[in-house]
Amino acid sequence: MSQKATFINDLSLPAIAAPMFLISGPELVIESCKNGIVGTFPALNQRTSEGFEEWLVQIKNELANWEKETGKKAAPFGVNLIVHQTNPRLEADVKLCIKHQVPLVITSLGAVKMVVDAIHSYGGLVFHDVIKKRHALKAAGAGVDGLILVAAGAGGHAGTINPMTLVAETRQFFEKTIILSGCISTGRDIASAMQMGADLAYMGTRFINTKQSRAPEEYQLMIDEAGASDVTYTAAISGVHANFLTKSLEAAGLTAEDLKKDQKVDFGKELDTEHKAWKTIWSAGQGSALISDSPTVEELVERLKKEFKSAIEEQHQLLGVFPK
Repeated sequence: MSQKATFINDLSLPAIAAPMFLISGPELVIESCKNGIVGTFPALNQRTSEGFEEWLVQIKNELANWEKETGKKAAPFGVNLIVHQTNPRLEADVKLCIKHQVPLVITSLGAVKMVVDAIHSYGGLVFHDVIKKRHALKAAGAGVDGLILVAAGAGGHAGTINPMTLVAETRQFFEKTIILSGCISTGRDIASAMQMGADLAYMGTRFINTKQSRAPEEYQLMIDEAGASDVTYTAAISGVHANFLTKSLEAAGLTAEDLKKDQKVDFGKELDTEHKAWKTIWSAGQGSALISDSPTVEELVERLKKEFKSAIEEQHQLLGVFPK
């Protein structure tokens, strides 16, 4: 019996619009799900658990009404929870996920069996972010349903390992769903992730530049203009290594010495402080190099599907040439 997430077969494209701090809101989630890919958002994008619940209700109601009106089935949506001892909202937000039976919960900075079991209690799935084998083994031991392999060059809290190695090494011991993150901007990239052995592609930066994104125009323009080398990897912003647009770091007055310093990880601090930092210091992955526009989610997904199909067809044609 397959241990892969069954919803994959119902998607229009094997992709997840990743949860992005301050960027992903109900609009992006709903449009992603309507167009057949998984839409997600961080619980902490709402300042309070009460606000978080309001978003859950909004997303569920709008998708249910759309399904009733169109007769189509929306893709599942997901919520990102920071599972770290300094996150004061974790317990309350987990209870809300249970109450509203969130289909997919993405956990970061901690794979805790108690949280996994809580989501499993109503049939929900848990995918966990990892950047190396040690983290993946721990998460697998906690019973997660999927591992999100955050490879080198990804936006947000990224790792430093090549995606080919990270997928192959993880597949040696993990038979459930593998999701690959890192520089995935096109349908061809999604096809490449499948060729490496992933089951789903995890796309963040590409969805920053969409009409339903909450990113300001200046942020999207900076991504349009960025190349792969215009991204800086540092732990100086939140205490966890992440990739940021170099120009936004420079605009904030941060020096090379500042970026070598590590902040203490503390999600219990005043969230307004964190919000203010990320509002002016903008995260993005090296996949920015392939982004030059800001379409609607619907337009982007249609483009990705065409690119994906074309890439797979080209690969199929190679079977007539190789191997010899």
